Amino acid sequence: MARCSLFALVLVWVLTSAAAQAKIFNPTTFRLANGLEVVVIPNHRVPVVTHMLWYKVGAADEPRGKSGIAHFLEHLMFKGTPRTPEGVFSARVRRVGGRENAFTSLDYTAYHQTVDPAHLAMVMELEADRLRGIALTDAQVAAEREVILEERRGRYDTRPSGLFREQIAAATYLAYPYRIPVIGWAAEMKGLSRQDALDFFDTWYAPNNAILVVAGDVTAARVKTLAEKFYGPVPARPVPDRTVIRGVEPPQLAPRRVAMTHERVRRARWSRSYLAPSHRYGRAEDVYALEVLAEILGGGPTSRLYRRLVVDNKIAIAAGAYYSGDNFGPGQFGFYGRPHPGSDLAALEAAFDAEIAALLRDGVTPAEVAVAQRKLRAEAILARDKVTFPARYFGAALATGMTVAEAEAWPERIAAVDAAAILRAAQSLFDARRSTTATLAPKEANQ
Repeated sequence: MARCSLFALVLVWVLTSAAAQAKIFNPTTFRLANGLEVVVIPNHRVPVVTHMLWYKVGAADEPRGKSGIAHFLEHLMFKGTPRTPEGVFSARVRRVGGRENAFTSLDYTAYHQTVDPAHLAMVMELEADRLRGIALTDAQVAAEREVILEERRGRYDTRPSGLFREQIAAATYLAYPYRIPVIGWAAEMKGLSRQDALDFFDTWYAPNNAILVVAGDVTAARVKTLAEKFYGPVPARPVPDRTVIRGVEPPQLAPRRVAMTHERVRRARWSRSYLAPSHRYGRAEDVYALEVLAEILGGGPTSRLYRRLVVDNKIAIAAGAYYSGDNFGPGQFGFYGRPHPGSDLAALEAAFDAEIAALLRDGVTPAEVAVAQRKLRAEAILARDKVTFPARYFGAALATGMTVAEAEAWPERIAAVDAAAILRAAQSLFDARRSTTATLAPKEANQ
């Protein structure tokens, strides 16, 4: 989206200041005696506070044959505790005008509330009570199991795009548990029990495996007082090493292809993903260069791929790239596109192949790097004042093995990337043997 010249001038000033300071959020951190890590990000511009409790466990840490249990437990955490009956937690948050929710990913699970700062103590007390233990009946578990099965049917089983993503993930990873969907496989979800949920809770939900992030109109001193009061008494307990549990992705020696058709598909799509480094996997020194590269190639309508494939050559109606380098395990660098009505999937793939070959031959220009760096850092500066973003940013970073210092140094690391670093990262990354190419096309009547 075009920005006015005045905004551009202000943005240059902000980015210059950010480069000098290196930091964006300036959080305060401390750890309770029971191992709970606490991050406080004060922002007094708006009188609200976001309270998030992150657990360093996700779908990739589930026992074999119990896929979906991490997400299922997230649902069951709202069924009450010995002290707080079902529905009371949510009702109290609503009563004070607050919002709450939770989410599960491959690497972490998080529970969050956004309230007036006057009610921070209330949500801390309720969340700490939930950390102590939940109360579940067989009837509650059976009813909620139907809820997650219906969620799977609605988001995946009846949607070609959802099924397509599952097939790609299963082909992309040979052994690493990212190949299993967060929601789980239906056949295994049907067998999840009350005891499975309690066992998963007892294994992973401990203060020494959690991160408390509080962002907004608060002070570090107040958060520390409240955290010690409510979370401090919850005892620590041993937690498994998830690096050992997950195992290691074996060497990938051959490219993989997924070709899927579906009667509900109207427009074909193409994608290719490469197994990529993350902060904890592979060539970690390439992570920041790949972030900048993804912005150059796929950062919106001014990106290289969109201009060349959509605007100039009219081979595609959509084209882009993405990079996920913030995983606990292997990341992915991916390309995606949809063919123009006058083109087809084969021509689109050939066009992407040509762009990748040109990148590996010629690299990127210093001007492209500078533009991408400005855009990335501008997004970070503008995100600073969003209500929930700071808490989400630090929670996700710490839950996947980064430190607060590493997360804060992001603008400085992005600014240090140059064209030579991007070319080295690309030449190391784009190995066809570590790739999965996938197509989703309409199913013909005679198929």
